Amino acid sequence: MFQLHHKLAADSFLVGDFPLSTCRLINDCQFPWLILVPRVSGIKELYELSEADQTQFLRESSWLSSQLAKTFQADKMNVAALGNQVPQLHFHHIVRYQNDMQWPNPVWGVPAVPYTREVLAQMQQTLMMALRGHHQMPFDWQM
Repeated sequence: MFQLHHKLAADSFLVGDFPLSTCRLINDCQFPWLILVPRVSGIKELYELSEADQTQFLRESSWLSSQLAKTFQADKMNVAALGNQVPQLHFHHIVRYQNDMQWPNPVWGVPAVPYTREVLAQMQQTLMMALRGHHQMPFDWQM
């Protein structure tokens, strides 16, 4: 049975579910930053997913990246799977701007600035519109 790693659960908010993956917003208001976690137990690496699940996961990741880039007018999308601190397979999707505080360096190691209740509500509304209502999704999405 699938269980989200406790660190991912503690550091993020549920946004919604794709057919294979759960999508979560990282609790750091410095960057629009989401993660996708396939709901498959015991998976640490992409190659451990079945071929069909690999295809679906990459499809969901690519679609999420494109929607975030459009919605937030990204200069660059950073998509990464590190797993050094959290072994459960998850892809980070981070919107980057050439004028953000870390550009051109990675965002890793920068202390997080948690969302306020108000800013979180605004971000959730923006994500709901981006991921549910305004762009054609090639598969089912549940929020």
